[in-house]
Amino acid sequence: MHLGGELLTIGGLFIIAYVLGRLGKTIGLPAIPIYMVVGLIASPHTPWIGLNVESHTIELIATFGLILLLFNLGLEFDQEEFYGNAGKLLVSGGTYVAINMGVGFAFGFSLGWGTREALIIAGMTATSSSAIVTKLLIELRRLANDETPMILGVTVIEDVFIAIYLAIVSVVLSGDTNLWAVVGKLGLAFGFLVVMFTLARFAGKWVSKIFATRDDELFTVLFFGLAVMFGGIGDLLGVTDAIGAFVIGLLCGATRYRDRIEQLALPMRDVFAAFFFVNFGLGLDLSTFGEVLWPVLGAIGMTVVLNAVAGQLVARMNGFNVQQGINTAVILVNRGEFALILATLSAAAGLEARITAFAGLYVLVMAVLGPLLAVNSDRIGRLVVRPARVARLRQRLRARLGRRPGRPGAAGAAGAASAAGAGIPAGPALDEAIDTAAEAAVAEQDAAAAARRAERDRQFAEEFALVEAAGREERENGSPEPTTSEPVTSPVDVPAERPKRPVRQRDPEY
Repeated sequence: MHLGGELLTIGGLFIIAYVLGRLGKTIGLPAIPIYMVVGLIASPHTPWIGLNVESHTIELIATFGLILLLFNLGLEFDQEEFYGNAGKLLVSGGTYVAINMGVGFAFGFSLGWGTREALIIAGMTATSSSAIVTKLLIELRRLANDETPMILGVTVIEDVFIAIYLAIVSVVLSGDTNLWAVVGKLGLAFGFLVVMFTLARFAGKWVSKIFATRDDELFTVLFFGLAVMFGGIGDLLGVTDAIGAFVIGLLCGATRYRDRIEQLALPMRDVFAAFFFVNFGLGLDLSTFGEVLWPVLGAIGMTVVLNAVAGQLVARMNGFNVQQGINTAVILVNRGEFALILATLSAAAGLEARITAFAGLYVLVMAVLGPLLAVNSDRIGRLVVRPARVARLRQRLRARLGRRPGRPGAAGAAGAASAAGAGIPAGPALDEAIDTAAEAAVAEQDAAAAARRAERDRQFAEEFALVEAAGREERENGSPEPTTSEPVTSPVDVPAERPKRPVRQRDPEY
């Protein structure tokens, strides 16, 4: 078997992806739309390059990418945060998901593509891209913001929702119309989730024994094999390979080796996920974008409006102000990998062909629009919040001076007299002076807030630099010896991990 030509083609695509990725990072674009564009440029449906790569050549590798994306999603799921604040998280995150999912389903149904297609479109438009959300919070230095724990809490609930939603979708996509068969499949799917969530909650210390090896090669083979195997188990059980990969990632995240698995799994996920996104782009056809242009524009408008409403509502429920609600909305508005996963599942189930083009164009636009909105959230806040703040301050100043606009009256005359006695001009000049004072006061408040944010960002950068320096020193000099003579015990009797192993920096790209 000679694969030289196909290997050359795939390697060339990744070199192009690297070049465009470097250019995209200079303007703050995430990698997901860039990889899709690379696949689109090289697609056999486009006239530019028109590569003809057999689908089976990279289809299996792209499936590995999907499995590792969901495996890492389960691995990074914060179980302590979820179980420790379940009530508050369910209210906040549940409100956000319910608003987006409910209206999204109505929108999908209005397209007339079918009920199953409406359910898929609702899932595409209802959930944020946890990869892009995390990336933006880090790059925009918002990890220290007051609203950030709330944003991360919403993403935790979205992860739970994704697991339940995929279990339902797997049954819906099966096309089975027999009531008891559907009930049985739903019971099997939810039973699978309950068993794996229970194991992740209570059996972490026993599962840790499986990973008790200091050999990185064998360690990597083990968790990758488990991810692929459970993907296959999920598919055979009829709950999709994505669910199988998610729940085994959840279980691996409950072990004491979670950090080590993440360090080794992230580079693998990045490479295989790139295959997944490029492969999705290869399947896109530019000529079909015109058919879905108006539905995509409607979905984009709906997503932005719903996130603005849900962001303010969730922020108000948690005691945050309007600006923090805007920050929440523009971070959570990002859509990405999950929409493409749903499009892949729907294509495999033989649903409406336009869903693939819809998902591709929708993600391409939202993955670019979302970061742009997040970067300019303060400007958006000033445009939205500043006029109301100025109006409120203007009213307070007029109330202090006893003057009502447009109604000079007795109180107004008394206020004008007192203002004149104080050397302040009366009449229209007084109104102008009040407006000027209100604008100046709000501008001063904005400047003070900007200074506080700059100081917070400076402190955060210093702390981050100290952590990096400590990490470099540890990698160069090795881990320090324990200062206590007390023996260090572990709940699991496993060999100690090598102290001098370099710690790789995490890159939350997906």
